[in-house]
Amino acid sequence: MEGYIKRTLEKTVKEMEKMFPVVMVTGPRQVGKTTLLNQMLESKKINYVSLDNMDARTLAVEDPEMFLRTYEYPVIIDEFQYAPNILPYIKIIVDKKRQEKLKDNKVKANGLFYLTGSQAFQSMEDVNESLAGRVGILDLYSLSNRELNGLEEDIFIPELDILKKKESTKKLTVNELYQRIIKGGYPELYNNPEIDKSKYFESYIRTYIERDVRKIINVQDELKFYKFIGNVAARTGQELNMTDICNSIEITNATGEKWLSILTNIGLVYLLQPYSNNNIARIVKRPKMYFTDTGLASYLAGYMDSITLERSAYSGAIFETYVVTEIIKSFSNNGIDARKHLYYYRDNNGKEIDLLIIYNNKVYPIEIKKSANPKIDAIKNFNIVNRFGLEIGNGGVICMKENLFPIDKNNNYIPIELI
Repeated sequence: MEGYIKRTLEKTVKEMEKMFPVVMVTGPRQVGKTTLLNQMLESKKINYVSLDNMDARTLAVEDPEMFLRTYEYPVIIDEFQYAPNILPYIKIIVDKKRQEKLKDNKVKANGLFYLTGSQAFQSMEDVNESLAGRVGILDLYSLSNRELNGLEEDIFIPELDILKKKESTKKLTVNELYQRIIKGGYPELYNNPEIDKSKYFESYIRTYIERDVRKIINVQDELKFYKFIGNVAARTGQELNMTDICNSIEITNATGEKWLSILTNIGLVYLLQPYSNNNIARIVKRPKMYFTDTGLASYLAGYMDSITLERSAYSGAIFETYVVTEIIKSFSNNGIDARKHLYYYRDNNGKEIDLLIIYNNKVYPIEIKKSANPKIDAIKNFNIVNRFGLEIGNGGVICMKENLFPIDKNNNYIPIELI
C-alpha cells in the first residue's frame, strides 16, 4: 500500500490471531486501525465490511445471522460498535469452530474475525460479556516516533544495558522536535504532504463530535463540549482538577466527569494513575491527564507554529506529554496494557516523580526535563522508591542531552531519541 508506514502493532496482531478466534483493534478515529489490518491481511483471503456503510449496518442490526452469512469469515468488520448485536452470533460461530477443532485438529478455530472500533467504552461491555476468553484486545494510537523513523519498537525500559544496545532515532534540534510535536502522529498528515494540519484538526474534532459524541450522549451545548476538550488539552501533563475545568466553562462536575470518560475511553486522553501500595501513605490520589496526540493537543490549546509553542508556558507540559505518550505507545504497540505498568508519584509533601515504570516486579523512576543539561537534583526524589518494597532498576532523566550519560551508578541522562 503506497505511503503506508509500518506499524509495530502488526507483529502483535499476528501473535494474537494465532491465540484467539477474534482480534479487536480499538483506538481513536483516523489512527490507522483499518489500514493496519487491510495492509497486513491483504495477502490472505480476508473479507472486509465497514459498518459505516448504511446498507451493511442495517443488515447487521436487523438480521445479524444473515449479515455473517453474507460476509463470511475470516472477515474484518470495521466500526463494529454500530451493531453490537452481532457479537453473540460471532460467539456461536467461534464456539462451533472450537468444537470442530476438538474432533479435527486441522480445523482453523483462530483468526476468524477482526474487529475495529473507535468507541471502546460503548462496545467493551458487550465484548467482555459475549466474547470473554475468545478475543484479544489491542489499542492503537497515532504514529510513534520510532514508527516514523522506521525503527523496531520494544517497550521502553530504562535499563542501562538495554539503552546501550538501542538504536537512536534521528537527532533533532529543539525546533525540529517541536515541529514533530506540533504535527502529532495522525498518519494522514504524513501520507498527504499537501494537507493543512490546522484544517485537518478542525475537521477531525468536528467529525468526532458529529459522528461519535452525538451517538454517545446528548450534548445539549456542543460549544461547551468543544471548550471542555480545549480546557483538557490546555492542562495536558497536569493533575486532574475537575472543579477547576468545570468552573471555567460553567458545567457541573458530574457533566465534566462524564465528558472526560468519553475522551479517555475513546483514546484521546490518557489518565496516568498515582502509584500506591501498603508501604507508602499520604499520596496524592488524582491522576495526571495526557492528550495522546501532541499535535491535536497543541491545536486545541491554540498553538499554530512550533516556534511559538516552544517559547510558550505550555512548552514544558507538551514536552512531557510527548515523552509520556511515546512510552505509552511503546507498551500498547506491543500488546501490553500500559495502565498496569505506568504510574507517577506525588505525596502531600510535594515530592514528585514524573513517571514510574513498574515491570517484572522492578520499579524504574523517570524524570522528564526539557533541557540539554539537567541538574543532578532532577533525581532528588528517586530515593522514595526505596520504600515501595520492589526491586529497583535503573532510573533516568529523559532530556535533550546529546548522548546517554551517567548521573550516578544507578541513574542516567537519557536522550529523547532513545525512547
